[in-house]
Amino acid sequence: TIRNEMAHLEELGYLEKNHISSGRIPSEKGYKYYAENLMEPEKLTGKEMLQLQTIFKNNSLELSDAISKCMEIISDLTNYASVVLGKSSIDNLLQKVDIIVLDESKIVALVCTDKGIIENKKFTLPENTNMQEVLKACEIINKMLIGTPINEVSQRLEFEVKPIIANKMNQYEAVYNIFYDAFNDFINNNSSVKVSGRTKIFSQPEYDDAEKIKQLSDKFDDLSLMNSLDDSDSDEIDISIGVENNFDRDMTVIKKKYKADGEEGTIAIIGPKRMDYGKIVSMLNFVQKEIDERNEW
Repeated sequence: TIRNEMAHLEELGYLEKNHISSGRIPSEKGYKYYAENLMEPEKLTGKEMLQLQTIFKNNSLELSDAISKCMEIISDLTNYASVVLGKSSIDNLLQKVDIIVLDESKIVALVCTDKGIIENKKFTLPENTNMQEVLKACEIINKMLIGTPINEVSQRLEFEVKPIIANKMNQYEAVYNIFYDAFNDFINNNSSVKVSGRTKIFSQPEYDDAEKIKQLSDKFDDLSLMNSLDDSDSDEIDISIGVENNFDRDMTVIKKKYKADGEEGTIAIIGPKRMDYGKIVSMLNFVQKEIDERNEW
């Protein structure tokens, strides 16, 4: 009987119950088996193809802008979040940090990378901050962090540099915050992470309370976490379900590498584990096809 078959699938780990009184739903193992063995790409409707093709055929749009616009449309069509990861500051290595003293309470912090990107941020120092401590901290950072990938600098600043300046300086927290803010601003200003439809996820039943919504919102704002989605070397569709992805255990991330204007990037859809896998795979493949055609112009 169907009841017996369902019970057998539960024993094998392909179905599970969220609660004792709830019905059976696919487990991560079940979704993974479906995605790898049973799923077939779902044909796009004529309307869907036309919406996406129209964007790519618009010669006034740069290819990168066309990709972003198409991912926005896919987000609207599916009610999932879409992500475009292009080339960004994560490819840069820290080359130098410098402090320009404007007066006794104002400075400019400069962050320079090996790719020639220079960012500056102006600070008004807290009262009684020792300018010599700021300059000394800059010297320590240059000695310890030169050559570090820019997206790893904040972590090393926290766990390697901060303990050292804490032992050497009276106002180390104020000094530390200057450099932490400067590096974070650099990453934010040079990020190529574009997320569309994040609020659509909040309406999904998996996120039915304020705390879960806040946690998810924080994840979308975490540039290091979002950039980590670009961790696959394969050119094929990558489906990461639940604990397989480093974004959220209740979600699935479906992503694909692309090449545009000689640069590589990643397009991704983030949604619940029960998402329409066949439709999403077809949409990402369709976008890839349009990118390839546009590259040939």
